[in-house]
Amino acid sequence: MKLGNRIKELRESQGLLQRQLSAQLEIDTPMFSKIERGERRAKREQVLKIAELLKADEKELLALWLGDQIMEIVTDEEQALQALKMATNDIKENNKNKDSE
Repeated sequence: MKLGNRIKELRESQGLLQRQLSAQLEIDTPMFSKIERGERRAKREQVLKIAELLKADEKELLALWLGDQIMEIVTDEEQALQALKMATNDIKENNKNKDSE
């Protein structure tokens, strides 16, 4: 999973241990390890806290988090691309509606 790889990369580049971050997240070290290995999904709030702790780009980590979730649900490439197009159109439409209010 891309999020887990990025978290590990950031953590190691800062010389931090898993137990240090897991303590800050108030989870046990084995659970944090599973998040890094992609065996367990982090909660959105955890991703935000990890970004803060690692001084990382929040938007980048949230995008990786969401991408991992999409890839877990959708395995067919064509279906994934179609779903992303639909989501993009919905987002654009919602933004237009907000701008016109």
